[in-house]
Amino acid sequence: MIQLLGEFDCKLDAKGRLMVPSSLKKQLPNVEKEGLVINRGFEKHLVIYPKKVWEGIVAELSKLNPYEKKTREFIRFFTRGATELNVDQTGRVLLPKSLLEFAGINGEVVLACQFDKIEVWSKTAYDNLLDNEPENFANLAEEVMGGKEKGGKDGE
Repeated sequence: MIQLLGEFDCKLDAKGRLMVPSSLKKQLPNVEKEGLVINRGFEKHLVIYPKKVWEGIVAELSKLNPYEKKTREFIRFFTRGATELNVDQTGRVLLPKSLLEFAGINGEVVLACQFDKIEVWSKTAYDNLLDNEPENFANLAEEVMGGKEKGGKDGE
C-alpha cells in the first residue's frame, strides 16, 4: 500500500499546470508510467490518486448495487469530473479547468498527502480550514479513535 507523506505549497502556472514537488515525486516512483487520476473531493477541494489506487476504488464501486437510487447518485457524483493526469518530462501535470473552478483554485495551492491520496486545496481555503481547528482536538481524537483496541490483535 502506498503511504504518501507531506504538505506542499505550490503555484499553478498560467495554463493550470502544477509542478509536482520532487520530494512527492520520489514517493511515486512509477508515476510517469502508471499515471494519476484527479477527482472532486467531498469538500471544495480536489483529490489526486495514483492510478492503481483509483482502480481499486472503481473496483469497490462496481460491487455496489446499481439498482438502488442512492448508489447510482453516489457513483455519479463521486466520479463526476474524474480525469487521468499525465506527468510530463519536466514533472508537471495539467489540472482540468472545470475541476479548478469547482475547487476555487486559481493560483496558490496546497498539496496535502493523506495515506494513498493527495488533497489539492486552494491555499486560502486550506488555511481557513485549519484555522477552524476543533476547540479541543484531544476530545475529537478520543471520539474518533477512542473505541479502537489498544495494541495489535494479541493485545500487545
